[in-house]
Amino acid sequence: MRISTTQFYDTSAANYQRNFAKVLKTMDESSSGVRVNTAADDPVGASRLLQLGTQAAMLEQYETNTKTIKATLGTTEAVMESIGNVLQRARELAVSSGNAGLTDADRQANASELGQIEEQLLSLMNTKDENGKYIFAGSKGDVVPFTRNTDGTYSYNGDQTTLDLPVGDTMSMATNSTGWEVFQQAINTSRSQMTMTAPAVDDGRVVFSNGQVNSSVAYNNQFRSGEPYTVEFVSGTQLKITDSSGNDVTAEASQGGSIDPNSQAGQSVKFRGIDLTLNVNLKAGDDPATALPGHTFTLAAKPDTFVAGRSPSNSNATEITGSSVTDPVAYHASFPSGSAVLKFTSATDFELYAAPLTPNSQPVSSGTLAGNVATASGVSFTLNGTPGANDQFNIAVNTHENQSILDTVSQLRTALNTPVDGDSIGLQKFNAALASGIGNLASGTDQLTSARSSVGGRGQALDTQNETNQSFVLANTQTQSAIRDSDSAEVLVRLTMQQTMLQASQLAFSKIAQLGLFNKV
Repeated sequence: MRISTTQFYDTSAANYQRNFAKVLKTMDESSSGVRVNTAADDPVGASRLLQLGTQAAMLEQYETNTKTIKATLGTTEAVMESIGNVLQRARELAVSSGNAGLTDADRQANASELGQIEEQLLSLMNTKDENGKYIFAGSKGDVVPFTRNTDGTYSYNGDQTTLDLPVGDTMSMATNSTGWEVFQQAINTSRSQMTMTAPAVDDGRVVFSNGQVNSSVAYNNQFRSGEPYTVEFVSGTQLKITDSSGNDVTAEASQGGSIDPNSQAGQSVKFRGIDLTLNVNLKAGDDPATALPGHTFTLAAKPDTFVAGRSPSNSNATEITGSSVTDPVAYHASFPSGSAVLKFTSATDFELYAAPLTPNSQPVSSGTLAGNVATASGVSFTLNGTPGANDQFNIAVNTHENQSILDTVSQLRTALNTPVDGDSIGLQKFNAALASGIGNLASGTDQLTSARSSVGGRGQALDTQNETNQSFVLANTQTQSAIRDSDSAEVLVRLTMQQTMLQASQLAFSKIAQLGLFNKV
């Protein structure tokens, strides 16, 4: 086979160009330190680098999320600490107000300071973050979480949804604590009530406190199953307690229901998780054996109450001014738990929905106004005007199982403002209200402490996860470097060899170029 001079020339030229290109590429690799610039350089390595790049981007996002959560948790914990300090001062005022030497003026001075504390708490609980979002509103950051109602109570307008951000491949963390969890779920220690049923006209001889829950387990498992109870004096020193089925359960009371009308210590009764304080106010010449029998009370959990608010989009200013359970069976069977929406389809017809109301919501009951009263699912609502079609009213159900910290302070302030000087019965009722306030302040503080612990726990978990993420970042960086970066010694050896080959091909090319016929003429 013959090889022409042209073919020999082209082959030598191509070989020279190939070696020259290799030298240039190796020199570029030597100067940049990067081995893989395109997928052609190392298909497997390039694919792996793409995966590692995606992981690096996620790790960078996790770090950003971690910083965001840390900042929010820091703000939240600082606000919670301030609220804890304010509640401590409220507790100190409450305890000092029980001093027997204080007058109405002294207690009212404490009430004035409690009013300032109440405003301070409201402001702190409506704190915004650096982005102008309310930190305790759940996912409704643009909505003021706590507002005061016309009756002096407070409503929570946020939701129970936390805003979660991923901080690891399999871990997300809440950036916020909802006001519902932190401030609305404190156990209400005063959720029972004692109502006198006989004599028809209260003679003031017997005052029973509503009771303080000392054991939620006993209260929920034992007390609630037998209510309402009948508590009656069968003698001057003995109580009888009967449950709703008529069973005598007096034996479950402390001292078997025995009391001492002449001793303060002997007028304390414990029953199924509740502490009851009895105040016997005998008049001159009274014989307990004849003066006390015939006094009868009903003991039960406080009935559910309702807080109603009109929707801002309503066509007029009609409001719900009163509400009560008129049919307990229908109420327990169908009234939505938590909150509901009463919607008028005309000036007289209405429907009741579970909140929140959506286009797919179905009414749980409906009806027609009877005068100015709308009765839905066993609850009667009184209106002060005529509603318009599509007017809506938001109904919040208060089961008294829990109590807002704000409501506790408000109730305590009201008790301190009530004059009791010279009124022994009024003073006894004040002491009962004071005990209730102190108990609920302790419960609210416990709930706040639990929420602060949750924030601290999230902070610790975040630090641990961040350390793990940093380990992944380091491993990712090292792996990418091992795949992408050059070995300088290996590159130098390769460059030397390629330069030698280039010189050889250059010499061969120059020799071949001289083999032309014209060079021999």
